[in-house]
Amino acid sequence: MITSCVPARKYEEVKKKRQLCEEERMELKERNRKLDEDFKELQQENEKLSTRVKGLTNDTTVMGKSLRLMTGNYDKLNDTYELLLKKNQELLRGTQRETEELFSDLQTSQLELLAQVDSLEKARMILQQKQAKLVELKEELDERAKRVEELESILQRKDSAVNALKSKVQNALLGFENNGLTIEQKNGKVYVSLEESLLFKSGSYVVDTKGKDVLKKLAAVLEKNADVNVLVEGHTDNVPYNGSGQLNDNWDLSVRRATSVVKILLDGSTLEPSRLTAAGRGDHMPLADNATPEGRAKNRRTEIILTPKLDELFEILNTQ
Repeated sequence: MITSCVPARKYEEVKKKRQLCEEERMELKERNRKLDEDFKELQQENEKLSTRVKGLTNDTTVMGKSLRLMTGNYDKLNDTYELLLKKNQELLRGTQRETEELFSDLQTSQLELLAQVDSLEKARMILQQKQAKLVELKEELDERAKRVEELESILQRKDSAVNALKSKVQNALLGFENNGLTIEQKNGKVYVSLEESLLFKSGSYVVDTKGKDVLKKLAAVLEKNADVNVLVEGHTDNVPYNGSGQLNDNWDLSVRRATSVVKILLDGSTLEPSRLTAAGRGDHMPLADNATPEGRAKNRRTEIILTPKLDELFEILNTQ
């Protein structure tokens, strides 16, 4: 067992920083998840509204056809009524029985005509209601579509910004990529991974000269991209730390390494410290199997995660 020489207050500060980093990571993860859910939900709502609009459009078409048919029937009944009136006048000179029959037919025609008028008026009212509902749904659909377009536009701009950021980082670190340094783009972020040999001696958290050169070039890129947050994560293998001094274990070592990288990025640059976060992951997030020397070498790394700010996107979501 190795006795810690870190003052209790210092250790507690590091511990609190690590907790803050973890909470921020979880918050970002939750925001990203909520963004995906909101986007999917909007697409589903958009599809539902489109289906409803199609249904109402079909209903309106059917009602229009029914209205035209009833209008035609109304005209025919009206013509029949006029014809009966004319015949009634001609037959007034006929027998009383014929007159009564004709009058009865005339009354029946009048009742049928009134019934058709009532039906026609009801059909017109229903059609007006359907048309008003159709207009309302179309307006709602247009609003939803506008919101989806805004979100898609922001996501496209975010992807474009991430692509451009990756390109700038690759150009700045051209001589180091594939020589202990890899650059990846995933989950809307740019991951700059530096192997232990590029930054530190074994068991040390002091950045060597070559590592400082890499970090200074990266800092120059970040100075020109103020809308990017920076998370520096230190990682180790699972071999227990056997050094001495102020470090207790691999987790302490990973925290110190991440903090050293952050300080070098800030040293002599115009970067806002609030944009940078240092986090130690110890051996809890391995990339490869720790059972082999090659796997352990891959796990001993420092990852610098560059995340474009999503303030505009969150503002739109919160105002809807």
